[in-house]
Amino acid sequence: MSDNQQRESFGSKLGLIAAAAGSAVGLGNIWRFPYELGSYGGAAFLIVYLAFIFVLGIPVMVTEFSIGRHGQANASGSFIKIAPKSPQWSVVGFMGILSSFMIMTFYSTIAGWTLEYMFNSHGLVAGIMSGEVNSGDYFTNFVAHPWHPVAWQLAFMAITAFVILNGVSKGIEASSKILMPLLFVLIIVICVRSLMLDGASAGLEFLFKPDFSKIDASVGLAALGQAFFSLSLGMGALITYGSYINKQENLVNTAFQVSVADTVVAVLAGVMIFPAVFAFGVEPGSGPSLVYITLPNIFAEMALGWLWCLVFFLLLTVAALTSMISLLEANVVYIAEKFKMNRTVATIVGSLAVLVIGVPVTLSQGSGAWAEFQIFGLGLFDLMDFLSAKILMPLGGLLAVVFVGWGPGKNAFELEISNEGTLKSSAIQFVRAMVKYVAPALIAVIFVAGLM
Repeated sequence: MSDNQQRESFGSKLGLIAAAAGSAVGLGNIWRFPYELGSYGGAAFLIVYLAFIFVLGIPVMVTEFSIGRHGQANASGSFIKIAPKSPQWSVVGFMGILSSFMIMTFYSTIAGWTLEYMFNSHGLVAGIMSGEVNSGDYFTNFVAHPWHPVAWQLAFMAITAFVILNGVSKGIEASSKILMPLLFVLIIVICVRSLMLDGASAGLEFLFKPDFSKIDASVGLAALGQAFFSLSLGMGALITYGSYINKQENLVNTAFQVSVADTVVAVLAGVMIFPAVFAFGVEPGSGPSLVYITLPNIFAEMALGWLWCLVFFLLLTVAALTSMISLLEANVVYIAEKFKMNRTVATIVGSLAVLVIGVPVTLSQGSGAWAEFQIFGLGLFDLMDFLSAKILMPLGGLLAVVFVGWGPGKNAFELEISNEGTLKSSAIQFVRAMVKYVAPALIAVIFVAGLM
């Protein structure tokens, strides 16, 4: 992919929003945010979270879109294009690419688990109903198996690579325009079923009843972190997608629409899960234990439980896939442009590189040699998570806003958010102020808190 080749772009506003929202919407929206919402004060937490979306999430997203659109290159190369006299800034983009690479090594593991549960929904629920299967033992035995989880991980990577092989328009945009509407349909269908259960109102009360007494510094920090990490910031993905946005698009409006879609999915996920959790008298929880152990037991109590289990894990697979597509694309475009490869070769190289680390990450969840392997007291899974979420993403996000707010990217940012001076609005002025004065301080708080 040489510089003089015509760069692909998103062919429609719908395709852009679907792809960017697909990048933002992931497993965390479904298994982490709803529990935080209910545990940290319901509607009170939501208000704090939305405030941080406006003062941090949207401005940083606009920052990343603007760097990509002006640079017209991969996440690292765009910094060089914008500031050729200060090539050291390209390290900021590379940090995002490295972060997305590390995330894929364990995200593909979890996505593989999800794929297996989707295909085995009938057998799993039937086994739980008959008493032959314990959901906790099933999950433990599956992730510890010497090759089953790896096989599903490979299958998921192959699906992701297939989308990337087809390019921006025929691959990413086309798939996103199918997958994101499908995700909304699935989540709404499960929400309706969950709300029909006796006792569902207790779940809604858990989610939305405002309790301002719970709002303290730790809850504020949780809302701040969620607002940053929920939108795929600091991963190089949105800079890469920004390079595919045409010059007529209003970046501030686009970032707002993506943020709304991401938040709606997260809130609907709570409506989908917790009325059912409370209806069956289960203790609310989050993370893998909620998804792979608690919910299969709940499905087993429902009429046509295997079908609802299938629909739920299809939903989870779609959410994982749309995120993985953006992460792999960031790496593939970097490889293609840095090493002058075509998309096919770069996709193969990028996918294999992920698996070189990703397969040991998957095996580390079992009981073999990789399970004992540790660096700084962390297993491979936790190490990849720590390096990406605690260091690379917040540090990269911080340096990106400094680059456009105070550094050599200032003029490029101004041109992009105003569409070369043709757009003037209070929203643009607000974003400009947040990027310069507020976002750097808030990301610094996230970074320091993550290391404490």
